[in-house]
Amino acid sequence: MKLIVGLGNPGKQYEHTRHNIGFEVIDALAERLNIALDQAKFKGVYGKTIIDGEKVFLLKPLTYMNLSGESISAMMDYFEIDTEDLLVIYDDMDLPAGKIRLRQKGSAGGHNGIKSTIAHVGTQEFNRIRVGINRPSNGMSITDYVLGRFSKEEQDLIKGAVQQSADACEEWIKKPFLQVMNTYN
Repeated sequence: MKLIVGLGNPGKQYEHTRHNIGFEVIDALAERLNIALDQAKFKGVYGKTIIDGEKVFLLKPLTYMNLSGESISAMMDYFEIDTEDLLVIYDDMDLPAGKIRLRQKGSAGGHNGIKSTIAHVGTQEFNRIRVGINRPSNGMSITDYVLGRFSKEEQDLIKGAVQQSADACEEWIKKPFLQVMNTYN
């Protein structure tokens, strides 16, 4: 059983913002795998399928970013999903726009969605895909930056990162995460 979670904020006003890159990866993956995100439960929306005998869940928490862990832990508890079968996708200001980095564990690095996930899941040891969004310049606040949209110059890089992240998710369904890390890092 695998649970792939994309972090973001619900609502039209947050669509295609930097902070919603996790939602975009889940949407791309759902389209590829023909999974309808039509189940509303666990403070989120999710869909499921079976691939090569493996049950796969895609989840978009609807708790807003800072409470993402509530949705993730509720689903993990209900379906008895182990932390090694969890993959969380989120934005990272410490990576250049369009760059992805896969990790098996780590701190929240200041990301409130990951802080909440660690608090609710009870460990820092879970698989993750960090998608680079750059840091703000010109004194822009971090909040305004992450809730802002990508520049024209960044859009192609981000589309590529979304597709690459979805590729990595698909590989993880069939291969150990360490192998996938070695391919994409």
